[in-house]
This record gives sequence, structure tokens and C-alpha cells, in this order.
Amino acid sequence: MTTSFDKLKINPNLIDGLKKQGITNPTDIQSKTIPLALENKDIIGQSITGSGKTLAYLLPLYEKINSNNNEMQAIILAPTHELVLQIDKQIKLLSQNSGIPVTSTPIIGKANINRQIEKLKTKPHIVVGSTGRILELIKKKKIKAHTVKTIVIDEGDRLLDENNLIGVKEVIKTTLKDRQLMVFSATINDPTINIAKDLMKDPQIVKIEEKQINPNIAHMYFTAERRDKIKILRKLVASIKPKKAIVFINKDSQIQELTAKLQHHHISAFGIYGNASKEERKKALNGFRTGKYKFLIASDIAARGLDVKGVTHIINLDLPRDSKEYLHRVGRTGRAGKLGTAISIVTEREIPSIRRFAKHFNINIRQKEIYKGSILDSGMVKRPSSQKVRNRKS
Repeated sequence: MTTSFDKLKINPNLIDGLKKQGITNPTDIQSKTIPLALENKDIIGQSITGSGKTLAYLLPLYEKINSNNNEMQAIILAPTHELVLQIDKQIKLLSQNSGIPVTSTPIIGKANINRQIEKLKTKPHIVVGSTGRILELIKKKKIKAHTVKTIVIDEGDRLLDENNLIGVKEVIKTTLKDRQLMVFSATINDPTINIAKDLMKDPQIVKIEEKQINPNIAHMYFTAERRDKIKILRKLVASIKPKKAIVFINKDSQIQELTAKLQHHHISAFGIYGNASKEERKKALNGFRTGKYKFLIASDIAARGLDVKGVTHIINLDLPRDSKEYLHRVGRTGRAGKLGTAISIVTEREIPSIRRFAKHFNINIRQKEIYKGSILDSGMVKRPSSQKVRNRKS
């Protein structure tokens, strides 16, 4: 396995730029996909969250883009506003740190389309955006897709599902047939791979650590009646005192209510949800990143590719609907070699789901209890009638 960026034939200026981010060696997904991307191969890449997939496609893009050509040369499709802005931020950071003048602009729905059209007049080399808005601008002839040489589909399992596939296909059809197509995600099942293959030319499939979750994450769960889940959450907050945590619930409609309840108890929380305006979402994420808010309340919109440094805890107030979403949620912590903790608060009826996740990923999800402000293994707590165990410490 390649252990240095120079052996991957990466521009020394890019390598120096990566060092400014504290990145010195390529990850497995980068080592295996960058050489293929530089050969203009179509790629389907899968690796766990936090494994460096964004740089796996950005670094070869920087090698291939002719920054002297004042035209769009790549489109990156992403499923959420947050991920679009995050990718665009990384592109700008690479350009700044390396001195390589590759330009980009984010294109997302619900934002002012006229302002986006003005930005496109500067002819950025890379456009990062949501499928619907990019397609709309192509049809308006504000994006000239015939100059695009590479399309990247980030979070491919989501963008190639039945709800998004038609739009993605339409974007691809507007480009020339010899363009390169790359699909990346933490989870890609066989049906998605087959869909991607149909869009590609002799694709190279790279899978890293399939079904595995970052070993730096500790997993645990607490049981409670549904009506008591928020009470348990507050007790956990008081006991653990997380430095930075994301609390997941399944319904956007409940985010504001939960946020208000936590704020009422003087817990520094802010919510992010699908129907929020661009400004509200930006305020939530910026406040969370800077530490103004210690808790971000979110539905699965925040699980997809969101990279916030220093997230110490993921708390599932509602259990995710399937193992794939469990993987995406918990992948927001334990990043860049740091330790993280994933906590689920479940009812008795949800315990089989917890056991199913544990079996699927071959991990240990320990049952815990809170007793007098301490977190103990389940079964360690004996009620006050037993003096022997009453004062036992965790």
C-alpha cells in the first residue's frame, strides 16, 4: 500500500498544502483510488466515514484541471446543503494552502438563483451543488456542461436512489460521453453498484473496510420509556458533559420542540432541519463549529458527510431506521484519529434493533445505566436496599 502522497504523483504544492491541514499520509481509499482517477478511470469508491473520501476525488481533480483555462471542468453533486458548502470550503482551503488557483462555487437550492448566476459568470473550474439546482442552471444555459470533464457523485447511495436518480442521469446526459464519472459513499449496496455501472465505462470498484465502523468509537445504549427519553438525555448531559455532541431525532418537525426544551434547561443547543433557510442552517453550523452551541439537534440531514472537528459524542434520541444510517450518524465522531462515543436511548421494543446493528457491524454496544450521576454497566446498579453495592463507583 502506498504510504506517501509523492508516490501517488501528487503535485508537491498540494502536498505542502495538505501538511498545513495536518495531513501527511494518504488513507487507504486515497491510495487506491487516486492512481485510478489520474488514469481517467470511472470509479465506485466505498470506505467508512471519516476515511478521507473527499480528498480521494479532489486531489486528482486538482491534478487534472487546467487552471489557465477559464471554464468549468468538473461538477460535484452532493445531497445536502451542508455537504455542498463543506466540499466547497475544502476546495478553497486547498487552493489557498497550495497556491494552485483552482476556483469553485457552491450551487444549492433555495438560495438566490440570480446571485448564483452572477457567480457563474466568473467561470469557476469546479461547481459543487445539489442536483436539482445544477440541472436548472444547465437548462437555463448558465452552466455549460459540454466543458465538464469529470462528474463526482458524493454520497452515491443516496443520490442514486429512486428519489434522485432521474435528476442525476439528466445532469450526466448533458456532458460529453468521454467525461469521467466517480461515485463515493460510506455505504454502497449491490443495487446501487449496478445502477452506477450502467452510467459508467468499465468502472473500477474500490471497497475499503466494508461493514466496519471506526474502531475509535465506543458504543453504548440506555433504556427508557419513550416519554422519559428527554429526561435521560438531560441526565446524560449532566453526567458526561460532552464538549461537542450531535443529537439525532427522526422527524424534522420535532427538532425545534426538542431544542426549546433543552434550552429551557440551560443546555446550549441549536437545531438544524431540512426546511430551514440557508441563513438559519449556516448560523446553526457556524455556532456549533465555533463552540457557541455544544449540542446540534438534527435529523439525518446532518449525518450525510458532515465534518465538524471535535465532535465527541453522537446521541440517538430516536434510533436510526437502518444500519446504514447508524453508520452515517456515528461516523460524525471519532474522526482524524480522535476518540468518540455513540449513545442510543432506546425503548425495550427497540433493543432488538440495537442488537441487529451490533451484529451487522461486529461491534459491542454495551447497555449502561445512570445512577447518582455516574454511568455504570447495566446490572452493576443495585438499589438502596443493598448497602454493599450502593456506593460502588464506575
